[in-house]
Amino acid sequence: MRKGILSIAAVSLLTIGTLAACGDDSGDDSGSGTGSGKTPKIGVILPDSASSVRWETADRKFLKAAFDAAGVESDIQNAQGDKTQFQTLADQMITNGANVLMIVNLDSGTGKAVLDKAKSQGVATIDYDRLTLGGSAQYYVSFDNEAVGKLQGEGLVKCLTEKNASKPVVAELNGSPTDNNATLFKNGYDSVLKPKYDAGEYVKGPDQSVPDWDNTQAGTIFEQMMTQQNGKIDGVLAANDGLGNAAIQVLKKNKLNGKVPVTGQDATVQGLQNILAGDQCMTVYKAIKQEADAAAGLAIALAKGETKDTGQSVKDPESGRTVPSVLLTPVSITKDNVKDVVADGFVTKAELCTGAYATLCTQAGIS
Repeated sequence: MRKGILSIAAVSLLTIGTLAACGDDSGDDSGSGTGSGKTPKIGVILPDSASSVRWETADRKFLKAAFDAAGVESDIQNAQGDKTQFQTLADQMITNGANVLMIVNLDSGTGKAVLDKAKSQGVATIDYDRLTLGGSAQYYVSFDNEAVGKLQGEGLVKCLTEKNASKPVVAELNGSPTDNNATLFKNGYDSVLKPKYDAGEYVKGPDQSVPDWDNTQAGTIFEQMMTQQNGKIDGVLAANDGLGNAAIQVLKKNKLNGKVPVTGQDATVQGLQNILAGDQCMTVYKAIKQEADAAAGLAIALAKGETKDTGQSVKDPESGRTVPSVLLTPVSITKDNVKDVVADGFVTKAELCTGAYATLCTQAGIS
């Protein structure tokens, strides 16, 4: 498995190298925001700190390191889930001379307004991690998000099979309904689970989205699901580690943790600890450094008046526009390969192997 993660890294480096090699000084063919003749300055707006710890612990760190290494000025801010603040930050960055704006939208409506305003003022734009539907970003950098969901679905099936579950009732805790990634994740895991439902092998249980990926709301929703099913839920497809942990806390109260498989995503310290403890059956590792490096490479090029051929694209389902893209490959993580996430440097042994988890780390081969 370690080899697999290293192979993905190699592909990512090759992709970024290709991006760097394809530049020209002809400017952006969309006519907006090449940054030519201006001091390169890049503004980045992250969405929040609550939906996932990754935005502050990983994305901010890796993006800043990439910009600093290139000697490019950057301004990285977090909207903390506030749509008004999101727009205010964008306005401030444009006023302060940013010639590239990279955003992780809170929803497509707010994101589109920000992107369109930036474009009207000659500022280049990039959608980072989440595609803004109907938007005008010149590039989109993310992971193959349907593949993420497929890994989650396959992981849950494997865990239920290992427990010899017979016609298990599966509950789905989906991400925010305003996040296009949540839709893609669901498309992926439903492509695995729906045939099981249709064949009568699994029973489709409660299926609900969690507004704003809010973990507190997720706990309330899952508690309601358990009540609705009289406690009969045999598997939980949770769209990320935060939602998964919210479900696990409810299961613990009912002494069902470890008995009911729960999925996740993001390979957070909390999610990995839940896996080591046997309370979560899998997560999805997305090498954020690769994503940040790819996005930073594009942003730096745009800030210098260059355009790049990414060799990939996605179709905006709302506008039908083809958006040049970089889509990276996710990896499924179970107890058997938690050590690979540590070896990759995404989390440290010191962070993960605290207290009671020290022995579990040793058992999992984490050194």
